[in-house]
Amino acid sequence: MTENQTVQAYTDAWLHSIESVTELLASLPTDAWNRATECPGWSVRDVVSHIIGVESELLGDPRPIHSLPRDLRHVTSEFARYMELPVDKRRCHTPVELTGELEYTVIRRSRALRNAKQGPEDLVRWPAGPLSRDVPYTQLLRTRAFDVWVHEQDLRRALRTPGNLDSPAATVTRDFLVEGLPRVVAKLAGAPAGTVVVLDVTGPLEFQRTVRVDEGGRGTVDASVALAPDVRLSLDWETYVRLACGRVRPEAVAGTVRVAGDRELAARVLAQFALTP
Repeated sequence: MTENQTVQAYTDAWLHSIESVTELLASLPTDAWNRATECPGWSVRDVVSHIIGVESELLGDPRPIHSLPRDLRHVTSEFARYMELPVDKRRCHTPVELTGELEYTVIRRSRALRNAKQGPEDLVRWPAGPLSRDVPYTQLLRTRAFDVWVHEQDLRRALRTPGNLDSPAATVTRDFLVEGLPRVVAKLAGAPAGTVVVLDVTGPLEFQRTVRVDEGGRGTVDASVALAPDVRLSLDWETYVRLACGRVRPEAVAGTVRVAGDRELAARVLAQFALTP
């Protein structure tokens, strides 16, 4: 794809996912809004508030003036505090208010993206508190498609309405997460030089990726087939996402992850699998 086609693909993936979220909420019973999700410390209402908060900030809306409680156990860093503030501010909002705000925010963001003048590589501000930085426009769009889809899946699991595991944003998420595999295997899990680890993923998005650690201790990943890897991890796509996004610990899904080869190294890889803060 050309760079402009990539921008459009990321934009379309984001729109498909965020519109799916609005559809999920359309007829949601009031009591379901307080249902816990796998995103640590957040309910359905909190996930929706987070999506609204980030997209509003990208629109240039001012951050809410709010004093965040200090006793929120799931808030363990300054980045987490930054993300929590617009969520906590909306905890007193009604489902009708949140649904209306989300729909209005999607309309505004969709219009802003259609009218955007940035080129694919133009630097734009990524608002993330202590992690804020300038990033290429395509990277910002890709990250938003990834983030919204992951939270869409948080909502779907909490509400028991599975779907969109093979949507355009799911493919964006797969590529986003796969890029982190060399760091997981070579750096975080400390796999020695010469190690080969294969991920065999089944389900709506089937793929196989091979991570190799070179003599300098650097990891690479590709789609080639390795016949006798040191470790082979076989798991379904949804479990892969839950592990890679820190939604579940490896021991909780041990029954759905098949391990072949060096089990000690496999355990180290799985223990470091989460890539999101």
